[in-house]
Amino acid sequence: MTESGMRNAETGGQSPAIRMNGIDKSFGAVRANRAATLEVRRGDIHALVGENGAGKSTLMRILSGMLSCDAGTIEVDGRDVTGWTTARAIAAGVGMVHQHFMLVPRLTVAENVVLGREPVRAGGALLDRARAVHDVRAISERTGLVVPADRRVSELSVGEAQRVEILKALFRGARLLILDEPTAVLSPPEVQDLWAVLRRLRADGSTIVLITHKLDEVMAISDLITVMRAGRTVERLTTAATTPAAIARAMVGRDVALSPAPLPAQPVARGSIAIAPVNVTDVQELARALHPPPPAVRAPDAALPGVVAALEVRDLVVDGPRHPRAVDGVSFTISPGEILGIAGVEGNGQTELVDAIAGLRTPSSGSVFLLGGRDVARLDVRTRADRGLAHIPEDRHQRGLILDFPVADNLVLGQQHLFTAGGVLDRHRIDAHARDLIAAFDIRPGDPGLPARALSGGNQQKIVIAREMGGGRAFHVLLASQPTRGVDVGAIEFIHARLLEARAAGKAILLVSAELPEILALSDRVAVMYRGRIAAVFARHDASAEVLGPYMTGAAGSQAA
Repeated sequence: MTESGMRNAETGGQSPAIRMNGIDKSFGAVRANRAATLEVRRGDIHALVGENGAGKSTLMRILSGMLSCDAGTIEVDGRDVTGWTTARAIAAGVGMVHQHFMLVPRLTVAENVVLGREPVRAGGALLDRARAVHDVRAISERTGLVVPADRRVSELSVGEAQRVEILKALFRGARLLILDEPTAVLSPPEVQDLWAVLRRLRADGSTIVLITHKLDEVMAISDLITVMRAGRTVERLTTAATTPAAIARAMVGRDVALSPAPLPAQPVARGSIAIAPVNVTDVQELARALHPPPPAVRAPDAALPGVVAALEVRDLVVDGPRHPRAVDGVSFTISPGEILGIAGVEGNGQTELVDAIAGLRTPSSGSVFLLGGRDVARLDVRTRADRGLAHIPEDRHQRGLILDFPVADNLVLGQQHLFTAGGVLDRHRIDAHARDLIAAFDIRPGDPGLPARALSGGNQQKIVIAREMGGGRAFHVLLASQPTRGVDVGAIEFIHARLLEARAAGKAILLVSAELPEILALSDRVAVMYRGRIAAVFARHDASAEVLGPYMTGAAGSQAA
């Protein structure tokens, strides 16, 4: 029986929930979709995968009414809805949860969730806040997506804000739910909670399209998979009959190293040398090229013998928006040529720690030393950067980019004083610098004049990484916070290679990631943060998910730092 025949048999001959044919969409010279197709059965969880810039989000924005297509047709539940509006899509039960939040920070969780469908008091003039809070709490408890309904969104962690976005769509009664990278900012337990929600929705007859770069998620939750590449639909796979390697090959068009090889133990310092652009496709080869080390150490505040610490944090206390001591007396040292990974469920002080080291948040007490110099804990961001500190922020939109600025300008943000002549920006140097970094970091499309907003999320992330790791200013210490969040398998492979390359060049790296496999594969030592403190520190060869898990959840006693 053909695949089409099997689909008809499985759905009782009914039309699919979604049928998109021949979809074209261009943004100026950039063609996002090229005769793309998508067919989704009713009651399925359907994964839509592809590299950053493959056209997945654009296709789903067309389906949800946010964009109109240049050509092609769209059917939902057998009805031609080509060219419909967002309002019509929502009324028909189509809801899209976006990767980047569309929330009003000054409003509460409940106010954001009910926005546009507000319950009102008698007379219909005023918002019934008590009813809004009650309704949001009820749906939170029913779905397992628990968020404090009366708290302002500006006070939430990134993971909590993502849950609010999901609640918004569910509150509006979405029966066809589109999720764009919904787990990018969720902890492993939160991901499992979300899977439970999606399975309940599927059992109740809902149809779900899941855009994700995480192939383990695709295998765990989806029924069918559509693969896109360069704006086209290239393959449709049955999840139970495929493998992550086959999906990655369809996405990228070549074999992909799905995870970096575990590193040899901590390397000796190699000095501070410039990193030249390289083309690394095999992270395992790069890892094997690193020299063997002296044994790794367990103490968080111990540098290699005879080596001046590249970064030393001493007794740091930082207040956060929700906790008076979000970082509570943290101390650690990172040697040149070492990666210290910070593991932990998000919201345990990682964001505040990185912000304080980067100069974005003033600590209540404690010290930060760069390269054995004086305390920089009260110096501004530019001064720290001029002294060799680079920072990849966890949220590229809020902290890493100005989306309406051209790619070229984003590649010199914070460094523009290095690209002036007579006090005026040197456009020729900025454009030449941009073209060099675009080539070295494979940023697509390769037009330095395009606004950053026009690029996919993964290519936006490459702009930030290119600026911080290959920009006009040398760095000695790199704060890498969620460096591969929301990027595809090919870009993850590339970013991991650059981090390993920097390590080999003697750079010190503080790696903060919600992806535990990433922490375990790239780190020389792993520190676990729990409730603002270092709960435990392990040499890489002693660390595993089983060992770290109890410390991440507070089930194990803490180890003195």
